[in-house]
Amino acid sequence: MPKVNLFNQAGEIISEVALNDAIFGITPNQQVIYDVVNAQLAALRQGTHKVKNRSEVRGGGKKPWRQKGTGRARQGSIRSPQWRGGGVVFGPTPRSYAVKVNKKVKQLALKSALSHHVLNNQLILLDGIKLEQPKTKLFVEVINNLKLEGKTLVLGTNFEDNVVLASNNIPNAEVRLASQVSVYEILKFKNVVLLQDAVNYFEEVLG
Repeated sequence: MPKVNLFNQAGEIISEVALNDAIFGITPNQQVIYDVVNAQLAALRQGTHKVKNRSEVRGGGKKPWRQKGTGRARQGSIRSPQWRGGGVVFGPTPRSYAVKVNKKVKQLALKSALSHHVLNNQLILLDGIKLEQPKTKLFVEVINNLKLEGKTLVLGTNFEDNVVLASNNIPNAEVRLASQVSVYEILKFKNVVLLQDAVNYFEEVLG
C-alpha cells in the first residue's frame, strides 16, 4: 500500500497517508493507457473538414465535345477530377473520429495514470488550498512551497474562485476538477497535486 506525505499549502508535512493500493498502487498498463489516450485525442478532432466531389462543384452539365471524331480523349464533363476546377476524388468529408472504449478500460487507464505518478514520486497530496485574493503570485507561492518544478496539475472536487483566477496566468500550472480530468491530461503534466477531496473522489469512483 503506497504511503504519501500530506502537505499544507505552506509546504509543511502534516501527516502520512496510506493510499488505496487498488487505485494508486497498481502496475501501469501501457497498452490500456495508449488505447484510452488515443481515443481521447481522437475525440478532440472536430471532423468538419470538407471538399466538393464532382457532383457538388459548379458547372459541367454539358458534354464538352462530341464523343468521336475530334482526335481528343473522350470527356463527359469539364468538372471531372482530372480537369482544373473539377471535383476531388476521395477527399475528406465530415465524420466522427470517436473511438469506443469500454468503461472498465477507461477506469484501468485512470488508475494506471495515477499509479504512474506515484511510482515516479510525482504525486503530491495537499490538505487544501485557499487564497485571500485572486493573485497569481499567491498561487505561485503555493507551488514554490511544495518545491515543484515543471508542469503541475492541481486536482480537486471544488475550488474557490480566487484559486481558479490566480492560476489562469500561469503557463506551467493548471487547476482542474477531478470529475472532469482525462487520462491524457494527467500524463501531460509532470507533477499531479491531489487535494484530499480528490483522493476521496477517486477512491469512491474507482474503488
